[in-house]
Parts: sequence; C-alpha cells; structure tokens
Amino acid sequence: MKKTRAQTSAPKKFLRNRVRIIGGAWRSRIIEFPDAPGLRPTADRVRETLFNWIGPSVEGKRCLDLFAGSGALGFEASSRKADHVVLIDSQRPVYAALQANAARLDARDVTLVYADARQYLRSCKEVFDVVFLDPPFGANTLKEILNLLPAVLAEGAVVYLESEDDLEDITSSWRLIKSGKAGMVKFGLVTATDLGGN
Repeated sequence: MKKTRAQTSAPKKFLRNRVRIIGGAWRSRIIEFPDAPGLRPTADRVRETLFNWIGPSVEGKRCLDLFAGSGALGFEASSRKADHVVLIDSQRPVYAALQANAARLDARDVTLVYADARQYLRSCKEVFDVVFLDPPFGANTLKEILNLLPAVLAEGAVVYLESEDDLEDITSSWRLIKSGKAGMVKFGLVTATDLGGN
C-alpha cells in the first residue's frame, strides 16, 4: 500500500474527461480524469444534493473517499474546508490523475493512497467523520465494505453511498437518513449510530 501526500506534476497525456467542483474555495475549478473501468463520477446535481444534506458539517471534519475515481467527492469536501481528506484508488492511471489534480489545486489537506479499499480499511488506524462510498457498478462490494467500516468511523459519523441496487437491501443494519435517485443511480446517507458503540 503506497501512501503519499498530494504533490506531483501533471501527466503529459491529455485527459478528456472533466468534472467541475461546485462549491467552496475551488468552486468552478476543473478536475480531469482518464477512461477507466467503472469510473463514473458523481453527477453535479447529485453532489449538490449530497453537500446540501451534510451542509457546513463537513467543515473541520476528517473525510474518506474509498473509491475516489475522479476525486470529485473528496476534492469537493476539501474545497468546503474539510480538515483532512483521504482519497483511495487502486487503478494506476486513476491514481496518477488524482495526483495531478491535487497538485494543480495545491490540495495540502488531501492525502492520496494507492490501495484496494478493503486492504486499506483492514490496516487503517485513523477514524473519519464522513465516508464517501461509490464503488464501480457491478463490483458487488458495498455490503463487504459496510461491514468493515465501523472500525474507522468516529462517533456520529455519516456514510454517503451510491449503488445501482436498492439501498434498503444493502443497508439493513444501518439507519438510512436521506435517500434519492438520479437515473439508474440510487444514493443515500446512512448513520452508524446503531452499530455497537459507534
């Protein structure tokens, strides 16, 4: 597992996929990302809904983006004054693009980790207030990841997730506090307060 602070030069290859940060200090700044299997950035209107849900509560918080992909969720949180954001991805071209975007943004409070999400959770010693969980569709990893999450959650933490499946089936042991749908995507916010002491 490779862990670095977010400092690197941008790759020379032109990245044609782009997404815009919608709020905070980096509002309207562009993130670029490569074509990669399962990489599907959270749509602008869904991100806007998510950050309306969590509102100013992201400020000063520790955030974890477990399947970072484009980095849209993690960079958005950092833009909105999260204290520290950790972005995880296990695809090399995607990780390289995250490094390049972090460098362009001068994202000093962002840490990038090249690792499998499950591997990271099993060895992680940190705890987080907000977790973003948007794995590639068809990966069938949400339930497994949710089972591993309690060990890294601070008291009162919330978890945002996206899935092609009904969230109620995936989050049966969690409390679903917000939910929505955009096309084929179901998204929601769950709390871990019902899980043994968290």
